[in-house]
Amino acid sequence: MEVEAARRDAATLDPELLQLPELSPGALRENPVLAEELYAQWLALPETSKLVKSLIEDAKAGATLNVTGSSASTNATSSGSLPSMFPAGSAPPLSPRSTSGSPRVMRRGSGAGPSSLGSPLKLVSEPVREVIPQFYFKNGRPAPKDLKEQCLSRIDHLFFAGEGLQIQEFRSVTKDICKLPSFISTVLFKKIDAAGSGTVTRDAFVDYWINDNKITMDTASQIFEILRKPGYNYLTQEDFKPVLKELLSTHPGLEFLQGTPEFQERYAETVIYRIFYSINRAGNGHLTLRELKRGNLIAAMQQLDEEEDINKVLRYFSYEHFYVIYCKFWELDTDHDFLIDKENLIRYGNHSLTYRIVDRIFSQVPRKFTSMTEGKMGYEDFVYFILSEEDKSSEPSLEYWFKCIDLDGNGILTTTEMQFFYEEQLHRMECMAQEPVLFEDILCQMVDMIGPENECYFTLRDLKRCKLSGNIFNILFNLNKFMAFESRDPFLIRQERENPTLTEWDRFAHREYIRLSMEEDGEDASNGSGDLLLAESGWT
Repeated sequence: MEVEAARRDAATLDPELLQLPELSPGALRENPVLAEELYAQWLALPETSKLVKSLIEDAKAGATLNVTGSSASTNATSSGSLPSMFPAGSAPPLSPRSTSGSPRVMRRGSGAGPSSLGSPLKLVSEPVREVIPQFYFKNGRPAPKDLKEQCLSRIDHLFFAGEGLQIQEFRSVTKDICKLPSFISTVLFKKIDAAGSGTVTRDAFVDYWINDNKITMDTASQIFEILRKPGYNYLTQEDFKPVLKELLSTHPGLEFLQGTPEFQERYAETVIYRIFYSINRAGNGHLTLRELKRGNLIAAMQQLDEEEDINKVLRYFSYEHFYVIYCKFWELDTDHDFLIDKENLIRYGNHSLTYRIVDRIFSQVPRKFTSMTEGKMGYEDFVYFILSEEDKSSEPSLEYWFKCIDLDGNGILTTTEMQFFYEEQLHRMECMAQEPVLFEDILCQMVDMIGPENECYFTLRDLKRCKLSGNIFNILFNLNKFMAFESRDPFLIRQERENPTLTEWDRFAHREYIRLSMEEDGEDASNGSGDLLLAESGWT
């Protein structure tokens, strides 16, 4: 009722009634129309009109503005007070002014005069437009001018006659200009000479290497682009075969294989299998650029191009390592059909593995077999097995055996699952008249060794954090290595300390190669036949 009465009298209010001492602020908030009517009448007052004009003149003259209503101008009224819309003492406080951002304060502090625009309130600085350089290039970053000129100078020197280079002459371009391993030369040559003319011209090479921005790529990206097939964003095993073929024909450390082409093929296959085992972590046979960069293949290829003794290149390319893998497979493959069954594999390592773990391997849980024969393991499958078995410190090996022990595939190894595999170990110890170690005791030892986040189970993450995690799998299914771990052979411990850079696989391959070579030398001395093992295989 109070608000309605005020609205009816709004048009006839005397200016002095604008103080409205009896009208509460809540009534104004609830009725904005009444507030607008009162504001319009306040603007129509003569005193208000004089005050506004006075403030405008002061602003033009650069005088200080009095926000409380008093004016510095002589035209202002002596009282200079604004008619109040609120009862005395009920007006909300003004927000505090910032002295750092006020144009008037800045102008007075610097002593500058009024703005050229006629008002000190319009001092607006133009925003600085920062130019962001281009950081994404669809086809790679273009080569800097000095790098491009330096490369062109070397190109002109090698293509001095103006004619193209043939494949035999192109190795110097690959090595000196591209700074790539020389055994990439043939693949690079054919990549540029897509028409198969047998010649690469200067312009064709410049267009591929410089204009296509290959020159600014890192080495891994360069090799990836050279090897991959058009339209594919990954490498397959087939993409590496031309590289291995040229390596076998040009590397001095492999000259002795020139007369045995069947073993050249086996060596190349073994190297490729080892590459994909270590680098292709997805296990799908598609080697991506990211995987290639994360691996150590590029460093191994560069070392291989400089080292004449191929057995010193332990990563992937060592012939001695291939020899060990091949001979181990040949020993198990009694009928030489290039396939291995469960009974063959159970003999591995002097019957060191349990039947239960062999069953898990042949169930193809850790990896699908490529043999395409039911119940049979092929050579590629065996390469993955032996690399995992003899170096349980590597991440591919941990993943391989973790899948075997994880019976329900839920991503954790429970005490029940580990006890299932250890039961056979315990039985074998009893049969060998050795003092058995109860599972409860060995479980405490494994927990102390790994230090899992949850002591009730092990995760793959737990195992990857611990350098001794490979011993967990030896405890569960490899009796010979379990007993060796318990005895702590001081000779092996000293050997590890002397060569800390060698992996478990490196040490195993070295020991086995010495043993195999001694056995072969003994056979040669007894029956006078050379290269017996190679002649017996006859693989095609």
